[in-house]
Amino acid sequence: MKMYYVFPALMLLAAAVFFSGRARAALKSPAPRATLDAAIAANPGRQTAVFAGGCFWGQQAVFERIKGVVKTTAGYAGGSASTATYDQVTTETTGHAESVEVVYDPSKITYGDLLRIFFSIAHDPTQLNRQDNDVGTSYRSAIFYTNDEQRRIATAYIAELEAAHVFGKPIVTEVTPLKGFYAGEDYHQDYALKNPGNPYILVCDRPKVELLKKEFPDFYVEYRGRE
Repeated sequence: MKMYYVFPALMLLAAAVFFSGRARAALKSPAPRATLDAAIAANPGRQTAVFAGGCFWGQQAVFERIKGVVKTTAGYAGGSASTATYDQVTTETTGHAESVEVVYDPSKITYGDLLRIFFSIAHDPTQLNRQDNDVGTSYRSAIFYTNDEQRRIATAYIAELEAAHVFGKPIVTEVTPLKGFYAGEDYHQDYALKNPGNPYILVCDRPKVELLKKEFPDFYVEYRGRE
């Protein structure tokens, strides 16, 4: 269950700074580029990546603001189609993780670059079955790969991060095949963009967007919603 924070305005700002710091507390140094990565494609195209790491509102808020990303969808992966509804997933009994499907142009950004942002900005990969106060397997850290190349790149990157002791704790991110992605309900799509004053968004998600803008300026683009 998502924890909704209700604070006066000044406390909200302080809390946002605090939670931004918490999210980065596990990082000892900026995550490096992936040594093993796909080459930038010669021609424009479409490829799909699926990531899970806490509430899908924040995941989507990050990935929809990355240059080269064509479309994002908040939804569910890891369980069956028949149980892919928010009410069912929040029971923590369906096997799903709140996830984001990222459709990107491989001529503009690589899978390794997406992984770097996933580990650096989108979530804390050292928290097992939770992200801060959001607790349960539906908030687990996971990479759902769609092909063997993604599996190789993701597995190698995690090993690289661990060998370099980039994080102060072990990485718990699962690397598992995508068996199905199921789009979330309409009201979850672009939720952070549509609800900028929501206390949860202010505390948990806005700091991620600001950190993306600060640490990955070459990848950051403004996002104004789906056309």
